Parts: sequence; C-alpha cells; structure tokens
Amino acid sequence: MKVSVSKSKNQTIYYLSKSVWVNGKSTTKTIEKIGAEDDLLKICGDLTPLEWAKQYAAKRSAEEKASKKDIIIKYSSSARIKKDTCRSVNVGYLFLKDIYYDLKIHDICAQIAEKYKFEYDLNHILSMLLFSRIIYPGSKRSSLEISRKFLEKPDCKFHHVYRALEILAKENDFFQAQLYKNSEMVLTRHKRVLYYDCTNYYFEIEEADDFRKYGHSKENRPNPIVQMGLFMDADGIPLTFSVFNGNENEQPSMKPLEKKILTDFGMTKFIVCTVAGLSSVSNRIFNSTPNRKFVTTQPIKKLKGFLKDYCLDADGWHLIGDKREYKLSELDENENYEKTFYKDRWINEDGLEQHLIVTFSFQYRDYMRKIRSRQLERAQKLVDNPSSLKRKRPNDPKRFIRQDHCTSDGEIADKMIASMDENVAREEEHYDGFYAVCTNLEDDAATIISINQKRWQIEECFRIMKSEFQARPVYLSRKDRITAHFITCFTALILYRILEKKLGESYTSENIIRTLKEMNMLVVPGEGYIPEYTRTDLTDKLHDVFGFRTDYEIVSQRNMKKILTVTRK
Repeated sequence: MKVSVSKSKNQTIYYLSKSVWVNGKSTTKTIEKIGAEDDLLKICGDLTPLEWAKQYAAKRSAEEKASKKDIIIKYSSSARIKKDTCRSVNVGYLFLKDIYYDLKIHDICAQIAEKYKFEYDLNHILSMLLFSRIIYPGSKRSSLEISRKFLEKPDCKFHHVYRALEILAKENDFFQAQLYKNSEMVLTRHKRVLYYDCTNYYFEIEEADDFRKYGHSKENRPNPIVQMGLFMDADGIPLTFSVFNGNENEQPSMKPLEKKILTDFGMTKFIVCTVAGLSSVSNRIFNSTPNRKFVTTQPIKKLKGFLKDYCLDADGWHLIGDKREYKLSELDENENYEKTFYKDRWINEDGLEQHLIVTFSFQYRDYMRKIRSRQLERAQKLVDNPSSLKRKRPNDPKRFIRQDHCTSDGEIADKMIASMDENVAREEEHYDGFYAVCTNLEDDAATIISINQKRWQIEECFRIMKSEFQARPVYLSRKDRITAHFITCFTALILYRILEKKLGESYTSENIIRTLKEMNMLVVPGEGYIPEYTRTDLTDKLHDVFGFRTDYEIVSQRNMKKILTVTRK
C-alpha cells in the first residue's frame, strides 16, 4: 500500500491506496481516507504528516499480509454495469493448462516458431484451441470467440489461427514425436501393449474431393468422410495417429504408423492388439518377430469347420485360476452368470502358428441376444416397408430379411417380396456368448484375455472425440487444415486422459468436462474473483491433485497471479 496526496487551495488530504489490475491493466485504487493535513499535525508528533501517513500505510500493509482480511465489496443499485466488460471468467481450463505446460507443449511451439519465424504466437493459438476443444467444443471461429471467457484471454487474430493450422500440419510428425517424448517425463507410459483401431469423420458437403471421399461411414451417414487410425498405450492414453482418404481400406493403415513408432518414438518391443478387420495376414506377419507380437479378435464363423466345432463344443472349459474342467451344458447359469470360461489351443492359419483362445459367458450371451432382438425388430420394420431395403452389411439388420422376386408358384412377381429369414437368426444363436482371439504370444490364456479386455479404451477414445469434443462434422476443406484439426483433437485427448488418470477412475468424462465448463468466477475489479460454481467432491479432488485452490469465498488478485504462475511452470 502507498500514500496518495490530494491538494486543493484550502487543504491537503492524505489517502491510503494500492495498485490493482482491472481488465488486464494496472490502476490505483483508493482504500481509505487517512485524514486532512491539519488533523494529522495534531497526532504526528515529531513526524511530518506525510511521514506519519507513510508509517500508517506500512503498518496496514503488514497487517494485511499477516492476516486473512475480510474483503468488503460495495455495489450500487443505481449504477449500471460497464458496457463490453467481462464480469465472469472460466478457471476450469487452468487444470488443463497445468498439464499442457508439464508436457512442455509451449517448448514444442517455440521450436516450430524458431524454424518458420512467423509473427503470431503459436503457443497462444494452440493452447486456446486445445482448451476450447475440451470445454467449449466448436468451430475454429467459435473457439476463438468463446475462449475469451477464459481468465487469460487469447492474444491472436482469426486469420492467424488458419496460418497456425497449416504450420501444425507440416510439423505433424515432429509434433507427435516430441509430445510422446515429453509425456514420458510426466507419467509412466505403459507401452508393452499398444492398441490400434480406426474410425472415420464425416463432412457436411455435397461432393467428395481428393481427400474427403465416400466410404463406409461408421455412423451410416451418406456424407464424404476421412479416416483416422489411432494407437494408444495400455492406459488408454493416445500415442500417435494418422488420417487417410475416406475410401481406402483400413488394414494397410496400421503398418506405416507402426513403422513411425519404431523410428520416431524409439520403441522396438511391444504387442499390438487390434480387431480382426484390421489384422490382415500381412499385419500379423509384420508383428511376428522376436520383439513384436499381436493379439487380435477372431470371428468364430470364419474359422475352418473343425475349429468352429472346437470353439462351440460344450466340453473342455476352464476358469482362470481353477484347474478343474467344466462342461457348459452342466453349468448352473445363475451361479456362473458373471464368470468367464475359456479353452485354448494352438492352430496353424495362413502359415502362422497362432494361439486360439475362446471364451464364453452367460452375461455376454444375453448381451448378444439383446442386440440381435433389437436388430430383428428393425428388420421387421424394413419388411413392412420393403422400398427402404438396400445392400446388406455384416451387422446390418437387413441380413435377417429374405428378398424374393418370385411367387410361391415360381412366377415372376410384380414387386419384390420381403420376409423374415428365421434360419439366419437360428444360425447366429449358436455363437451367443462365445468370443475368440488369436495371438502369437506364448503367454497363458489369462494374460491374453486380460490384454484383449482393455481394447474398449480405444473405442472410448473415439467416443470422447466424437461426442464430448465434437470432432465431427468437420468444417474445413483443405487437407493440411483438416490434418491440423485432428492434431488438436488428438492432443486434447492426451490432455484429458492425463487429467482423468490424475483424478482416478471414479468420475465419468461427462462429469469431468461439465465441471470444468461450469467453473466460472465473478470478477470483482481491483479485489479478486468470487466462485460462481458449486463446490463438489470433484472440484475438491481437482484442487487437491493440482495443488492450488480457486474455491475460497473470494480469491484475491495476488493469489490468482500465483495460481497463474504455478500453472505455467
């Protein structure tokens, strides 16, 4: 605190004031009136009024520093709020910012900036895009506009955002490699098992182009798509990704990305776990080395007849940790409903020695029956409206429909006749509850089953990007900007997954993201910030894990500056 002096023709008055930040600028705020010079002469003794006032200011400063002083805020019921002044800011992004700087993404941006010598701040733009993608997902323009709700406002212009996207696309390989290396300094990457899968994202456009192509949309949409291949580690944290044309086969996408892991990431020994649709013979051979192995799902329907019979045979089943042999037909369903039984053997398929593990559970059987029941209902609706029938896909309800173009007498019908094919449903019932994987690992069946059971996490990664992060539809047209869009989605997913790991597994993604979004604070100019959000167990956990607090009745400007420094360490 300091002394301010106001002089007039008749008197001199001393005030106690201090410097405060209002709208990002330093200004002086009067705290109290110390007194007129004539009044101070009566009490200052041998000191001058100014010397006495300075001693008083020093005493007040010491008292404020030593104690947690209550702050009294005055509002006027007749004064209007200032126009175009932000009165509420989001601080939920600060937890993401802490991880962002732990990963040293700002250093990666600095290295890229040094190479290109551009005028804008890549770190400001990228961090804004990442935090907005998680908390306020939307287009690039809306991200820039809505990110002004953050306590720290982005310092960039809209055209700089597109320039930054182009640079990110050029430095995609460097960015991913550096991000992985930096992540190893933040947490232990469990990389013995890597999971790979593909998905696609649609564009609301009328015509395809050289990159956005018509293909098999995972969401059954008629729009052009691009595809993404993603590797993640055993904790569900993304490792690397690639994007490719929407009409390309997914299987060849794995090998180039895996080669990048071998060269750019310095990883040589790992197991690749994926689904049957991505595990071609070529991919299995590629991962049949002393250092690389594979685990892949195996459709029982596609096995040779004697192997199919082996999988479905009721004899020879085991429980993990139990040496007894079980017969499925003799099991008590209620007692064993949640248990998973297995059998395994070695087979030679496509010239490869592979370990086949088959599992069965009553719970999974009922799940498959529930799914098929819904599909049969949809199929019946299609039978009732045959004009909507199109080409069938493997898991399409249309597989239960028989289309006839002749009457029962063998004559050509005027219209196509659709009916339910009950034989297809009865055939599928034989496989209810059974699930198989193939691998070249020599580990025991329990280990292999455990590896495959974690594959759901990569599907959750795609779900988070598509749902919570709203990564599609994509509103960009140039290939480099589309690639950069997925760089931001990929990096945002890494930030979020690390946050999730720090918090533990007791919170859903919807709960975490909603909480960050709702962590707003009322700005009290010159004083600090008042929480507007509801304090919960999750907000407590966030503050405890990251070592700073925004949940006091009011957070002073001084303390908020300390928090901003901590999250930028």
